[in-house]
Amino acid sequence: MKKKILVVDDEESIVETLTYNLLKEDFDVISANDGESALNLMKEKPDLVLLDIMLPKLDGYAVCKKIRETKGIENTPVIFLTAKSSEVDEVIGMNLGANGYITKPISHKKLIAWVKSVIKNSSVVDNPPSDDIVISYGPVYIDRERYIVKIDGEEKIFPRKEFELLFFLTRNPGIVFTRMILLKEVWGSDVFVVDRTVDVHIRKIREKIPNHPELIETIKGVGYRFKEFS
Repeated sequence: MKKKILVVDDEESIVETLTYNLLKEDFDVISANDGESALNLMKEKPDLVLLDIMLPKLDGYAVCKKIRETKGIENTPVIFLTAKSSEVDEVIGMNLGANGYITKPISHKKLIAWVKSVIKNSSVVDNPPSDDIVISYGPVYIDRERYIVKIDGEEKIFPRKEFELLFFLTRNPGIVFTRMILLKEVWGSDVFVVDRTVDVHIRKIREKIPNHPELIETIKGVGYRFKEFS
C-alpha cells in the first residue's frame, strides 16, 4: 500500500516540485498552502507531513503542536522544511516533536532519503520488537537486565546512555534512525538535549569497539544505523 505524504508550503512552486519528486518515488501526495488547511487534511491520515514553518493563518510550529495534541494523529511523523536555519529554531522544532528538520534550498535526494527513513523508523517505534532482555547479534552481546555488554566475548563498560543507545541500535539492525528519533527513544521527549548529543555518544561507543568500526554506520545527512549481518 502506498504511503501518503502531506506537503505543506505557501510557495506553489515548492509544492509542485516536492509533489513531482515524491510521486516519482511512488508516494501518494496531498498538499496545503496554509496551516489551517493542513490541519483539515490531517483527517486523511497521512503517513508523514512535510511542513514549512512560515505559513499563513497558522505557522508550522502551531500545526505541529496541534498534531501532537490530537488523538489519532499524534504520532504522525513531521519533517520541517524551512529557510530558518538557526540552532534555536531547530531546537524549537525538536521540542515540539518533529522527526526531522531540513533547511531550504532543499536537496531532493536528501529529502527522499529523510522521508523513507522517518517512515520506516516510525513503523519500528510504533510497533517495537519484543522487550528483549538479552541480544546476541554479530560480535555484540547485550544483557539489558544486568547492564552487561560484551564485544567478541570481552566485557566492556558502557555508561547508561551509551548502553541504551547501543541497545536500541542493535535491536533494530539495518534501519537508519535520525538523530531526533534516537533522542526521543533514548533520552525521552521531556529532556532538553540537542541532536549533537547523539554524535558524541556514538563517537564514545565507537571508541569502545575499535576492532569493529563498521558496526555503527553514519548515513550522511540522515542519521545512524547498526550494521545488518546476513
